Amino acid sequence: MADLQILKKENILLNQPGADREEIIRRCGRMLADSGYVRERYIEGMVKRDNSFSTCIGNHIALPHGEAEYKADIISTGIVVLTYPGGIDWQGMRVYLVIGIAAKGDQHLDIMGNIVDNLETGDDVIRLVNEGDVERVYTMLCGDQA
Repeated sequence: MADLQILKKENILLNQPGADREEIIRRCGRMLADSGYVRERYIEGMVKRDNSFSTCIGNHIALPHGEAEYKADIISTGIVVLTYPGGIDWQGMRVYLVIGIAAKGDQHLDIMGNIVDNLETGDDVIRLVNEGDVERVYTMLCGDQA
């Protein structure tokens, strides 16, 4: 199978209503599976990973991804993006931006670099969530790959 585009614009869902953490993780996993990035089994790996060690990285961002033992279930590197303007509780932390990740090798590092470069503070994240549109989110995450 040819490598898929790492982020598809249809996988950027803005202004999502509140939900619980596991439901959001499963939704990210379902989107990754439906887009052909992962096999179904990867979704359980995402839930297990967050239950064993929170995937909230600070600055109001969560990056749910599967545990190492589920790497074999990744077909192609991909990410999905959901924004929650009202915020959600993520194991005691407030999260507004959720980026589900399935990564083969280091193919996701450029996108992670763009997150770090463009979303240095929690205020940057809140501004993107409240004012951003799909194009802005896509360009911010994909940078030169867009």
